[in-house]
Amino acid sequence: MRLGFIGCGNMGGAMVSGILKKQLLASEDMIASALHEESRKALREKFGITVTSDNSEVAAFSDILILAVKPQFYAEVIHEIREIVQPDTLVVSIAPGKTHQWLEEQFGRPVKTVRCMPNTPAMIGAGITGVAPGEQVTEKETAQLLRLLSALGETEIVPERLMDVVGSVSAMADAAVADGMPRAQAYHFAAQAVLGSAEMVLKTGRHPGELKDMVCSPGGTTIEGLSVLEEKGMRSAVIDA
Repeated sequence: MRLGFIGCGNMGGAMVSGILKKQLLASEDMIASALHEESRKALREKFGITVTSDNSEVAAFSDILILAVKPQFYAEVIHEIREIVQPDTLVVSIAPGKTHQWLEEQFGRPVKTVRCMPNTPAMIGAGITGVAPGEQVTEKETAQLLRLLSALGETEIVPERLMDVVGSVSAMADAAVADGMPRAQAYHFAAQAVLGSAEMVLKTGRHPGELKDMVCSPGGTTIEGLSVLEEKGMRSAVIDA
């Protein structure tokens, strides 16, 4: 099995690191693209994987292709690689809001797509990842992907309609239930997210604000949610309590 990453920032790097530590794949079985030479050098030196500036090279190499760029770059990247991706390639999206239908529209044909929603504790192997396979994906292919994602922590299959709920479940289980997630699953996601976040602070020694900034993409869902918390006086409420 050959695994490729188009974009390899915090989350992509976490996946590479976890997969190598658990010896799920060898370094020669992985390739990643990065825009800047400094990033490519860092990936090469840290993980010993093949790195390139050419997204098409990654797409041609990969049996499983992970799109790990910012959501706003998805359309551009897919347009670049859509003629190269083979019918049996598993295309994995970690972007919120990009549905299976949207992904297939960008490719212009049916594609084996899987939507995944990891959270930041994945960077220390303590995350929980929601996984929604598309209609074209077989049970065997799903099992292969879940095995790789286990390097990030726990995984759970969820229906696509709940993928955006997975992104917000870290805030409160009741909110997830209100959006349609079963109560037991909501508690599991919420508890693991809180546990993993606490472990990140303790294990990395980084300030919580720094960890928060790492996942706040410009115009993204995380910063939008944080804006609402600020508007509602979340920190003041906690201090008062």
